[in-house]
Order: sequence, then C-alpha cells, then structure tokens
Amino acid sequence: MIDRFFTPSQANQTLPLVKGIVEDIIAKAGQARRLMTQGEITPEHEDRLKALDQDIKGLMKRLEEIGCYYKDWNFEIGLVDFPAIIHGQEALLCWRSDEPEVAWFHGLQDGYAGRHPITKELIFS
Repeated sequence: MIDRFFTPSQANQTLPLVKGIVEDIIAKAGQARRLMTQGEITPEHEDRLKALDQDIKGLMKRLEEIGCYYKDWNFEIGLVDFPAIIHGQEALLCWRSDEPEVAWFHGLQDGYAGRHPITKELIFS
C-alpha cells in the first residue's frame, strides 16, 4: 500500500538523502560481489556476506520509510522509484544514481524502459 505520493519537486528535495543511501547500497553490494569472487567462501566470508546483506536490507528499508523504492536488483546503477500521480493516474517518478535530478517517470507496469521525461506541465501541476 502506498502511503505517500511525490511531486517532482518533492522527490528532488529528498535527493541528497536518497543519493547517500543509494551510494551506500551500491558500495556494500560491490563489497559482497568482491567477496563472492575471491574463491572459496570461508566462514568469515559468510559472516561478512550476511552482515552486508542485512546492511543493504536496512538501507532499502530507509528508502521505503522516505516513501521511495530501490529497483536496481543488479546493484549497479541505483534506480529509485517515487510513487506519484501523473495525469490522474498512479505512476512512478524514476531516478537513476548518475542523474542530477528526478527528471523521468513511467507507468506502474512500464518499468525503466518505459520512462518519459517530466515536462514543465507536470512540474507545475
């Protein structure tokens, strides 16, 4: 159940906090990836992987507490969706960690490939 809908302006206001959390998620996922490619997984590696997994889950929960959702399951580009109402329909404002601001949206079923630019009309509606 969605508790909050964002305007583009509200989503962009959260970006400093969201960016930091996403950077931490990507960094911790990178650490986990490196551990898993070091050959044999030792008990110490397993403990570290479990801790990293818990850290990542905690960070994703923080995003959800803000009202947005982490969507990059490869943990490489840092996709975040912000629930919104666009043209009277539920939609998702879409931000990628290498973008300077939230400037795209897509329908609930469209995903990243269905992104459209946020127009001035949407910013002021």
